[in-house]
Amino acid sequence: MKFSTFHIIILLCLLHCELLCAQKEGYSKYYYIRRNYEVFSENDVRALPFIRQYIAEAKKDKDYGKLYQGYADGVEFSSDRNVKLKFADSTIIAAKLSRKDALVSSAYLEKGVVYYFHFKKYQLALNEFLVAVQYADKDTDPYYKNRLNYLIGVVKSYIGYYDEALVLFIKTRNYFASELNKNQHPNILYDARRGYFNSLHQMAICYRNMGKYALADSIVSVGLTEIGANREHRQESGYFLKEKGISEFRKKEFSAALASLSASSVALSKINDFSWLTVNYSFIGKSYLGLGGKTHAVRNFEKVDSIFQKHGFIVPEVRDTYELLIDQYKASNDVEKQLYYTNQLLKVDNVLYRDFNYLLRKMSKEYDTRLLNEDKKRLENKSAEDNLAKWGLGTVAVSFAATMLYYKRRAKRIRRKYAILEQKIIARDTANVVISVQEKQDDSKLEIDPKVVEEILHKLEDFEHKEGFKEHGLTQHKLADKFDTNHYYLSQIVNEYKGMNFTKYLIVLRIRYITDKLYNDPEYRKYKIETLADECGMASRNHFSKLFKEINGIGPADFIKRRLKDTSKEQNLTIETVI
Repeated sequence: MKFSTFHIIILLCLLHCELLCAQKEGYSKYYYIRRNYEVFSENDVRALPFIRQYIAEAKKDKDYGKLYQGYADGVEFSSDRNVKLKFADSTIIAAKLSRKDALVSSAYLEKGVVYYFHFKKYQLALNEFLVAVQYADKDTDPYYKNRLNYLIGVVKSYIGYYDEALVLFIKTRNYFASELNKNQHPNILYDARRGYFNSLHQMAICYRNMGKYALADSIVSVGLTEIGANREHRQESGYFLKEKGISEFRKKEFSAALASLSASSVALSKINDFSWLTVNYSFIGKSYLGLGGKTHAVRNFEKVDSIFQKHGFIVPEVRDTYELLIDQYKASNDVEKQLYYTNQLLKVDNVLYRDFNYLLRKMSKEYDTRLLNEDKKRLENKSAEDNLAKWGLGTVAVSFAATMLYYKRRAKRIRRKYAILEQKIIARDTANVVISVQEKQDDSKLEIDPKVVEEILHKLEDFEHKEGFKEHGLTQHKLADKFDTNHYYLSQIVNEYKGMNFTKYLIVLRIRYITDKLYNDPEYRKYKIETLADECGMASRNHFSKLFKEINGIGPADFIKRRLKDTSKEQNLTIETVI
């Protein structure tokens, strides 16, 4: 049944009368307001008019506990993820006003859930969960603690720390299993069952990615057997069927894999879990390839790309989908499709580098960035050749003129950007500083002991001047250990006082170091790009070149050419002066 605006107004009027009666009889008005919308399903916006009234009453009474509840309900029943995030921010404000650490912890947890489930921004989610842990005291409800541990585990699993995540999932599995043996309200038992099944599902994912396939298969079998035909847990069943299908694909049982993955997709489509749906579509496509069904395979692979286009999100597990698409269209000699999916794979790698840097470094890739760019250039050239054949010599002349114009403009652009960069290098040399410390804003939310902040800033300054950033494999966690602090403090202080996240901070230090060396030391201008990358702590030539250009506005090869040209002119001028 759908509610019109007229129906909502009538209901609110009736609610107002009911509240007046409730006050006379001594019942809570908040109880009567919530009774009108708690029957709705999650994301049902029909609840919002009642929630706004609930919030208005709480503000009027300055009841910050109730205000927190109202905003939390707003998170649950809003359908727009940006609205959810605004409500989540409000829960934190209300919780802090209540001066109850348990509420503050819960508020940060709920904001983390919004980042995790609705935005798929895992590092941001993990940051919120870690703050939630700080506010959770020893008397915190065990169910809440285990829910928090579960969510931290999920994020750690997503970004590739499977061994750390597995420890948390085993704990939550054991806790929720013990709750099922107690005589409790059906709703509490339902939540405990969901926690138990979800913990099993995540354990299976960890074991699979750790190569412990027998353990993963055993857990999936337990999950599906215990759920059985229970319709209340179709979502959890869908997750286990996904893992079952992936296992069957690995064993080359392609027909069985198709059945499991297709059934899983039906369940996951109902909750729009697009991240796992892409995994299903990828393995369905690969199963069809195993059976020789190339048309069906390509159709499912293209569903993965469709989700990527819509949400701008992808997981490392389905990256090879694009490699397979490129291979399929290469076999059919479809240059346009090859070029399209080559460009898409380059975009995918940018997203994966941003969200899954740790996992991306460990992946075995048939098409790495260098090969992709080479293929892209080849395909673009082939497409250009086809056009030349169609349009004749006139097009050749236009192309030549355009190319000359391009290189002329490019040379001019490089000269301009080099001049700007040169001024920055000279300014850095004069100031003798790498990355300056920004003044903390008055409205900053940084909640760390000022003495700790000062100590870490001093260590960062020492780290910069001693060029500790050149160490290969350096991470935020490793540097935090060297500083005898936790990585959360280090992350927050770098963000606040250096004006960037830790990854960007490390990149800027390395690139500025090597840029200054190239400018001031002629020996460095003799090095190959690979050597320059290694010298500043980077393992990949392509990654180094890309970041050098991103930060300096000019590539390393172009910078060296310009610097050599300048120094050559300076030497000639010196010789002429002497003569």
